Amino acid sequence: MTPALQIRGLVARRGARTILDGLDLDVAPGEILALMGLSGAGKSTVLRLVAGLEPFYAGSIRFDGVTIAAGSLPPRAPLRSKVGLVFQYHFLFEHLTAIDNVRLAMVHVQRKPHADATTRAMGLLEQLGVHARAGAWPRELSGGEAQRVAIARALAMDPPVLLLDEPTASLDPARRGELGGILQTLAAGGRALVVTSHDDDFVAEHATRVAILAGGLVVEQGDARRVLTQPAHDATRELLRLERSKRKP
Repeated sequence: MTPALQIRGLVARRGARTILDGLDLDVAPGEILALMGLSGAGKSTVLRLVAGLEPFYAGSIRFDGVTIAAGSLPPRAPLRSKVGLVFQYHFLFEHLTAIDNVRLAMVHVQRKPHADATTRAMGLLEQLGVHARAGAWPRELSGGEAQRVAIARALAMDPPVLLLDEPTASLDPARRGELGGILQTLAAGGRALVVTSHDDDFVAEHATRVAILAGGLVVEQGDARRVLTQPAHDATRELLRLERSKRKP
């Protein structure tokens, strides 16, 4: 199967520090790939590079007919229909209602008629269970509601690749389960999803595959449940030890 997202030899630096050092990754259509690693391992950096928000030093990123090359930033507007990014803290536009946040790009980038954009926006909000909050301002939404609106906004342009940065960070256990079901439904529709997470229980339950980052590379990857219950690499074992120690009373 042709990957929906292909990353080859990705090198990213911040000053003298190398964040990614030749990273390779493939993500298939319909797959939920979880990126895990200690803080600073480069998980969020991968998402920002795929979304075209930062340049990188070497390597290439390919998806849906688009190639992002080293040393330059691609035009942002064409990428909006290829890849969606949901930030950890959602970053909804505070001066816009939930439905306006969702239909904004459809109206101003795709040039859809307002009525068509409204119909699609409402459909996405309904799919995500927040259509009753369409007229609410971001400050009036709960954390879980804001996250769902942010996902709807990322899906508005119907991108084949969806990126989510630490989506469970502010959710209680019940909401994490609901989110997992939403992500699995989106993947079943053929999208490739890449999720960064420290939540090994969530990843084991809902991700198709996990990739462990350390030293700027993928050091272990495979079936999410197998890797997280039978880790083969020291970096994976250390990650799980630290994360599980945080949960002890």
